[in-house]
Amino acid sequence: MTEAPTPVEHAAPTLRLRGVGRRFGGLVAVRDVDLDVAHGERRAILGPNGAGKTTLFNVIAGDLSVSTGTVELFGRDVTRMPARKRARLGLARTYQQSRMLLGLSVEDSIYLSILGVGDGHLRPVTLPRKDRELRERAREAARRAAIDHKLSELVGNLSHGEHRQVAVAMALASEPKLLMLDEPASGLSRGERQLLTDLLLGLDPEITLVVIEHDMDIALRVAERVTMMHDGRVVVEGTPEEIRANQLVHDLYLGRHHYAADE
Repeated sequence: MTEAPTPVEHAAPTLRLRGVGRRFGGLVAVRDVDLDVAHGERRAILGPNGAGKTTLFNVIAGDLSVSTGTVELFGRDVTRMPARKRARLGLARTYQQSRMLLGLSVEDSIYLSILGVGDGHLRPVTLPRKDRELRERAREAARRAAIDHKLSELVGNLSHGEHRQVAVAMALASEPKLLMLDEPASGLSRGERQLLTDLLLGLDPEITLVVIEHDMDIALRVAERVTMMHDGRVVVEGTPEEIRANQLVHDLYLGRHHYAADE
């Protein structure tokens, strides 16, 4: 009797880009990018200022539409899908600049980020049992981002580095399948950078991670594969060891200031 073949899980990559480009008038910010990121992979996207990394992130997340090419998430073509629907599929991201309501507490900010990816636009927010569950998720996300000691603090009273931690907590609280972090270490102290590195290394292996990061120590320690961009294109791809040894990477990036703001 012939045994049935074992089904292959996650055959499609979590993220697939084919021929992706983004133009702003006469300026081509991203051009002809092909990219596959496997389920559970840790991928770093590196490059000098103006390389197109954040623009590419915005296209993947749906904050910007593509000018050319296709975007697939979880085996599904989402090229024309708005950002809010991509979030409901399981994509969560952070931004270079904090996008938070400064008059809310840390806990309320994370709690509302969970509500924001829920189904439906109209829903009661005072269901006691559900509310307790979501509040616990918010507190757990804050703990994972090492900001749980500030739960009752107003976001407006936090430091820049603490804003980064809240942003990461908000992304984690949505229980994403794909987590995209845009320069999460920017503005963090040495101790906070170590906490961030530990957090990323300790992520659930089911979560796929894509990170833009100027701190090479963090990026190359966390990533399994690295994509190097220059002038809107992918110019090199490989393991951290291959990237460290690549002369083009040294010429374009590693000799420059690692912590300059992107784009």
